[in-house]
Amino acid sequence: MGHTALVLGDQLMATNPALDGAERVVMVESLAVLGRGPIHRARAQIVLSAMRHYAEELRGRGLEVVQHRGAASFETALGGESGEIVCAQPNRAPASKALAARGVRLIASNQFLTTPDQFALWADGRKSLTMEPFYREQRRSFGLLVDGEGKPAGGRWNFDAENRRPPKSGLEAPDAWRPSEDQIDEQVRADLAGWELDLWGEDEPRRFAVTAAEAQLALADFVEHRLPQFGAWQDAMVPGDPFLFHALLSVPLNLGLIEPLEVAQAAQDAWQKGRVPIEAAEGFIRQVIGWREYVWGMYWLRSGQWQGDNALDATAPLPAAYWGEPSGWACLDGVVDGVRRHGYANHIERLMVLGNVALLAGLEPWEVVGWFERAFVDGAEWVMAPNAAGMALYADGGAMMTKPYAAGGNYIHKMSGGAWCASCQYSPKKRTGEDACPVSALYWDFIGRNEDRFAGNHRMAMPVRGWQKFDAAEQQAIKSRAALARDELAGLSPDAER
Repeated sequence: MGHTALVLGDQLMATNPALDGAERVVMVESLAVLGRGPIHRARAQIVLSAMRHYAEELRGRGLEVVQHRGAASFETALGGESGEIVCAQPNRAPASKALAARGVRLIASNQFLTTPDQFALWADGRKSLTMEPFYREQRRSFGLLVDGEGKPAGGRWNFDAENRRPPKSGLEAPDAWRPSEDQIDEQVRADLAGWELDLWGEDEPRRFAVTAAEAQLALADFVEHRLPQFGAWQDAMVPGDPFLFHALLSVPLNLGLIEPLEVAQAAQDAWQKGRVPIEAAEGFIRQVIGWREYVWGMYWLRSGQWQGDNALDATAPLPAAYWGEPSGWACLDGVVDGVRRHGYANHIERLMVLGNVALLAGLEPWEVVGWFERAFVDGAEWVMAPNAAGMALYADGGAMMTKPYAAGGNYIHKMSGGAWCASCQYSPKKRTGEDACPVSALYWDFIGRNEDRFAGNHRMAMPVRGWQKFDAAEQQAIKSRAALARDELAGLSPDAER
């Protein structure tokens, strides 16, 4: 007699191993999970739509599928199940513990290229766990952009010198492929309206793929129309357009609707056919089989530690500005408005605006992780713990990064081509005074607050010396402007628009 397969909402692989030999399939839409805190309505829409489309596909394959829509919790939904329940290892550590305690048999998942055990074996004995050596091994292991001897195509492992340029005036990208909504989407939207959930953000037509077929269309569109220029502009920030040349494949990848190796091979194939330059293919492949798999491995390697990590003793609560209350800062308000409208920001907006401000302002790391997880359409704990707590906030004390990813207003000015600063009341070149950039003031205040912590980090020696060169009056003026910046983040600034 076959078992019952439990398929989770972020494990919608056509080859989900729990389906092997299954007699029936159970899928749970848990209000307890959706209701853990405010959640972007676009994220809820995407996950539920993907689950329901997947259920219909399984029925088309002849499988019996039981859907628990709007269930109070997993415990409630599974309470009436008898017999053996099998589930692929969940992507979230707390879910693994909860399902195992319930008696669900967990089996190895096939959603990623590198299993947690394989990553732990790679990490064992290494003094440094930075991504670069892992990425190079990934390239060799999967035969991506390497020759027959395992040497990098083009003679280099990365092309950062050609990539990551600040935007030029009038930079525009071709519109990305968009799906057409159907009756399943309409029903999801109606259900969300009827459930008692704390939904945030605008309800715009769905923009991201939620089926395997849609994911294939999105991939093909990206490779043909935007990948050729992805490398050059992958770190560019253009106010009002967070999508630019980005793939918009993180949603179907994180849901299991498309395989990472397939995505990376499509980029390699386009390069081999002369359709894209090598720097574009390499920059994209680095994100998929390098950084994404590295983040996955680091999440599980440090499972149980992320939630308590707080190396910089950051305790400030998440301010109102992250929920859309105007701060008066053009860059932050602009990026948050994009998140509010789309549930999305590109990776440089996430790191160097949202994450950077959170770092400089001393926001409590796990609260920031929770916001990223639930405010973004591609949010997941395994994604946001290493990216937000580790890379952006340095809460792990350097397990991932050799120094804090801190920057002042000049960096934002550069990577947005000055566009945000041109529309802002503050000057990125000033750290004190009424028109001083709050990000620049917070940056130097951050260096000053952590001067002793950074004393032994040679990569932080220059900014620490810079802080020490300021006289006492300058340091106090910076601290005063930084204190006002925290008020502005909290919506307490008398100058912020209401």
